[in-house]
Amino acid sequence: MTGVEREQPRRVDAHIHLLPDRYRTEVERSVELGYALPPWSPELTLAFMDRYAIDAAVMSVAPPGVFFGDAGQARELARLCNEETAALVRSDPHRFAGLAVLPSPDPDAAIAELDHALGELGLDGVILLSNVAGVYPGDDALAPLLEELDARGAYVFLHPAAPPKPSPMPAMPIWLQEFPFDTTRAVVGLLYGGAFERFPRIRWQLAHFGGAIPFLARRIASLAERMPDRAAVAPAGARAYLERLYYDTGLSDDRVAFEATRGVAPFERIVFGSDWPYLPLPAGPDPAPGLSFLGVEERRQLDRDNVAPLVPRLFAD
Repeated sequence: MTGVEREQPRRVDAHIHLLPDRYRTEVERSVELGYALPPWSPELTLAFMDRYAIDAAVMSVAPPGVFFGDAGQARELARLCNEETAALVRSDPHRFAGLAVLPSPDPDAAIAELDHALGELGLDGVILLSNVAGVYPGDDALAPLLEELDARGAYVFLHPAAPPKPSPMPAMPIWLQEFPFDTTRAVVGLLYGGAFERFPRIRWQLAHFGGAIPFLARRIASLAERMPDRAAVAPAGARAYLERLYYDTGLSDDRVAFEATRGVAPFERIVFGSDWPYLPLPAGPDPAPGLSFLGVEERRQLDRDNVAPLVPRLFAD
């Protein structure tokens, strides 16, 4: 870079969603969500970022994703969302990074869109949902996609979606417990499907501190003791794979959850994420006031430094 060196971002939000108008229309026409989609626009995004001193944001499409039973529609919506994401990134590449959504569960279509999104559009990674039509990322059918992601050393944001079966507690909103539980299912499937061992170059970020993963880490690891044949595909041991993942603070800025996560992963693997526009806006200037117990240096590391290996472009001169 010539001239004055660009100032490094002070706070990077690794978990912000976008809801393009045409995508919103298709979702509301095609899916019974059980919750309302919040208002969204680039202007609202920038206003949120400015209010909470967020210098850069990693943008991704929220659940329910793009597959609603029609493969053709999924391909069209994925292309639409990825073009919209790329346009937002191009509008201010120092403030925005973008993650591509893929028309899975068809691995061939997903790989084709991955090539377009990362190769032609220049997006920074991909978002995968915890399941798409009941197919989880660790399913054998998606191994070709994971192989391609691994070959690229891709940044992959794993975000929860509604489980494939109705909630056993339908009176409760799906996001309250089923979203974090489905993240947990997806991670366990990747772990004991052998994906973390076979595809070590993928850089995984788990939404919401990984759902129930930190609390259940010991129980998850106990499969090696109780069913060693089943656990042979994860020869390093569950805890070794879990500590390699990244965990974001989206909707989880709570000391109890933070300490549980820190017991599973090193501090440098915890990144700031807000989950805006689903975040109830804090009254003060801090977008994550539940993390106020952290010291100044720790908070700076979490807000900025830890995410650099996931989106190095935002930190380049």
